[in-house]
Parts: sequence; structure tokens; C-alpha cells
Amino acid sequence: MKKLLAQIKAYPYTKYILLGLVLATIPSLVYFDVLKSSYVTLVGVVMIYTIVSLGLNLLLGWSGLISLGTAGFMGLAAYISAYMTMNLKMPFEVTLIVSILIPVAISVLVGLISLRIEGLYLAIATLAVSEIFRKTFAEFEFITNGFSGKSVRYPTFFGFFKLDTTMTYLLLVVFMVVIMILIHNLINSHVGRALNAMRGSEAAAQAMGINLLKYRLLAFALATALTSTAGILYAHFIKYVEPSKWNLGLSLNILAVIIIGGVRSIIGTFVGSLVVFAVPDLVLKQIPYFGKIPNFAYIINGILIIVVILYYPAGLIRVFNDGKDAVVKLFKKSRGKTV
Repeated sequence: MKKLLAQIKAYPYTKYILLGLVLATIPSLVYFDVLKSSYVTLVGVVMIYTIVSLGLNLLLGWSGLISLGTAGFMGLAAYISAYMTMNLKMPFEVTLIVSILIPVAISVLVGLISLRIEGLYLAIATLAVSEIFRKTFAEFEFITNGFSGKSVRYPTFFGFFKLDTTMTYLLLVVFMVVIMILIHNLINSHVGRALNAMRGSEAAAQAMGINLLKYRLLAFALATALTSTAGILYAHFIKYVEPSKWNLGLSLNILAVIIIGGVRSIIGTFVGSLVVFAVPDLVLKQIPYFGKIPNFAYIINGILIIVVILYYPAGLIRVFNDGKDAVVKLFKKSRGKTV
């Protein structure tokens, strides 16, 4: 039995699969009135933002490239998917592919720009692209319905298999776990090592024969593919898209996710998403007086970022690791005394 448990623990995907299994139980807890039905939506949104934050973590954490245009690309994919499914009546499978490919193609152009600018200037350039998208969402009413917003339906597979709330939620779980496993494999491959080398020193990376153009474009394409996937899932899970959602505030919140949860940490990205997007509804809004202050969550996020940078630069995931190490040491110490 111990040997089996050791093998399960050593399996690299165990933590992702276990996380998925835990999250998959939430609809059943709602069914038995253990949790409120709103928890399904809340946790679903957390998983969606985990996916988009994994994309930014891949770009910033593993590649060393900054972007403040995450919200714009997420909104673009959401609107393309909404228009194709609702107006053009196209299958969800087709819209999923097209809604990823178009933003990725645009991101490759941004990647080309990144060869000439970097750091703060790259962040401003991506922010400008995002703001162009947001303005477009508001003005192209014949496609987006403008500020009235656009209604969307749950996904329908193969033209007849319609998902409901629970099944769409479980689809989010599957997407998140699969993406976590893919990211894990990527960062432990030669591509991940090349991206890490590029993040450490571009001059050293070039000296080792790493093609900066290739890997910068690849980093932007992969990050945008994840961002677009999250945008599509958001549109079909929330069933509503409107332009004011995709603003700088959302991009900064996604950046806060990876700083609070842990840069270059896959599970830490989920923890950060939980803190940034779930804690305000679960905890902060329940606090008398303070919960009624507009943008109180932004204040808390700012304080958390400062605290994490000062005391836990590796992110809150390190708190869990330190706690686990302390419990193991305490267990070994008490076991040694009894012997």
C-alpha cells in the first residue's frame, strides 16, 4: 500500500488531477444543499481566470515578457465565439478553433513588435492594443450589440448535445486540468528551458543558439491561445458579454493573480485566482461597512501584492509549502519521541 501511495505521489500530474476531482464535487454539494448554487458560478469563474492567468504566467514568468493587453485578447475571443454561435449559427467546435486562431494571429504581430521594444514600453504597447479592442467592442454594434451586451448560450457539441450549467462547469474543470498538465509538460521540455534562458538573459540565450524571434513569437502565441480559450469559456459559461468588462482593471487583476499566487507556479496560479476573484465575494463583501466601499477588493489586492513581494516573493503557494514542511517536521519529531 505504501509503495502504491509513493507511486501516486511521484506521478507528476497527481496534484492537478486531485484538484480537478475536488472541484468537480462542487455541483453535487450544491445539489445536496451543502453549498449555495452561486458557488458553481464563482468557482467556474475562478477556473476561467486560472486559465488566462496561466497564459500570462507563461509569458511573464517563464519568458520574461510583460503584457497589459490580456483583457482585450480575452474579450476578442469571447465576442468572436458569441457572434459565430449566435449570429452565424456555427458549431461550437468550429468557433472554438476560429476564436483562438484570430487572436493568436494578432498576438504574433505584437510579438514582432516586441523584438524592438521591451519592458515598460512593451506593456504600454500591449495596453494600447487592448484599448483598441475595447473601443471596437463598443462601436461595432452590428456585431457586438455595443454597450447593450451580447447574450450567449451554453455550448452545444455536434449540433445536438446541449450542455447545462453543471455540464459546462465540468467542462471548465476538464479544460483547466488538461491545460495545467500541458503547461507542466511544456516548461519541462526544451521549449520551456529555452523560454527560461530567454527570461534570464537574452544575450546568453542567443549565445546558446536560441532563436529569440522564434521563441518570443511562440510565447505570445501560446499565452494568447490560453487567454482566448478562457474568453470563449467565459462567454459560454456566463452567457453574456459586454465591452466594459475587458478593461485595464481586469488585466491588472490577472497580473495580480500570478504575483499573489506565485510566478512560475501552476498550482499557485489557481491559488492566486481564488484569492483575487473569489475572496472579495466570499469574505470582503461580508465585512460590515468595508464591504460596501467601492473597489475595496482592489485595495486589498494592492496590500496583498506588497506583503507577498516583501515576505513571500515566490507567492502564497510558498505559504502552503512551508506549512506542509512544518507539519512533516512536527510529525517526525513526535514520532521520534515515541520511539
